[in-house]
Amino acid sequence: QRYDVNQGWSKFRLKQMIEAFVEGGANFLTAIGVPLQLGVSLVAVLVACFAATTLDTATRLQRYVIQELAGSLKITPLTNKYAATGLAVGLGGLVAMLPGPAGPGSGGLILWPLFGAVNQLLAGLAFMVTAFYLWRRNKPVFFILIPMTVMLIMPAWAMLWQMFNPESGWLMQKNYLLVGFGAVVLALQAWMVVEGLLLFPRVRGILEQRLPPLNRQQVPNDLPALTSDGG
Repeated sequence: QRYDVNQGWSKFRLKQMIEAFVEGGANFLTAIGVPLQLGVSLVAVLVACFAATTLDTATRLQRYVIQELAGSLKITPLTNKYAATGLAVGLGGLVAMLPGPAGPGSGGLILWPLFGAVNQLLAGLAFMVTAFYLWRRNKPVFFILIPMTVMLIMPAWAMLWQMFNPESGWLMQKNYLLVGFGAVVLALQAWMVVEGLLLFPRVRGILEQRLPPLNRQQVPNDLPALTSDGG
């Protein structure tokens, strides 16, 4: 046993947290007949893939966002894929190297407490997009609305609890950075839900407006050209 199961989760460092997650997941898998050692290997691969996804989000997807914003704001140098990628990597590296709770190099842990709720709120947004897609095509949506409602309410509730818990909330800890980011996230969620409720009754059976044909000259160099046969 590499960590004390009796101490609180808040006392764990990153190494102990990962070990607890991997071994706990492996123990769950043993309930369906998966050998413990194989379960440890499977969950460890899952964690490694999750880390790779985080790197992908911090670079490739952020680069797309930077390029789109630069195009809208007419910042021509940042529409270049190399410049946008360099900015994305630089910002990710800067955050990672900031002095965080565990000293220099742990800057990623500064905003880490927000990750769980924000990630689940994105799942709620994905359900909402799916519901609108089906609703516009006169398809039933009740099976989507139930999980969508849960995924919008529960993470928001958890976020509010984290922010205003009278015993250990971020506000009580005077962690105004997390409180500020949490308030912005909740405000954006409320905006999203209100707009969705206002739009929902008006789009039944109305398909989305078709996008204009793609100009080949506007296709980024790293995207394959579209052909008439879809290749």
